[in-house]
Amino acid sequence: MPDVAAGTCYGRTDLALAADPLACAQALRPLLPKDAPLFSSPLGRCRRLAELLHPAPRFDERLLELDFGAWEMQSWDAIDRAALDAWAADPLHFTPPGGEAVADLRERVRDFLDDLVEDAVLVAHAGVMKLCAAELAGVAADAWFSMHFEYGTATLIEDGRLVWHNRAK
Repeated sequence: MPDVAAGTCYGRTDLALAADPLACAQALRPLLPKDAPLFSSPLGRCRRLAELLHPAPRFDERLLELDFGAWEMQSWDAIDRAALDAWAADPLHFTPPGGEAVADLRERVRDFLDDLVEDAVLVAHAGVMKLCAAELAGVAADAWFSMHFEYGTATLIEDGRLVWHNRAK
């Protein structure tokens, strides 16, 4: 889990982890296919776990979390209420000041998924995982926006369906 105060807006910020990821990697390893390539966000909170899970992880910037721009590392309570309301009214297309829209993140994730030619393990952020659920398992927008993906858990998307998510053992 990222080392960040509760109630803080963060996405692309490269945060440290609150705990050593070794125990997490040991719990996840039995859930993962042994011979599959592993792709990861290059941010440290994913990188550290990926390096413990696989001898040769591949880091891909298309797996970075959403860039919240000027909102990064601000308390949600400190962000202009009108701007938050505008984001809530159009979460796919609203762009935080200096950041990116979820639609842009979706394009990055689609591009990554289009390039995959084999089954793979991803170590990625919640926003990326939501979009993987949408793209690979056909989860509807109203459902994937509200999905939660917890750090240190595994999700299985297989043959176009979400089999399970947030599995830790």
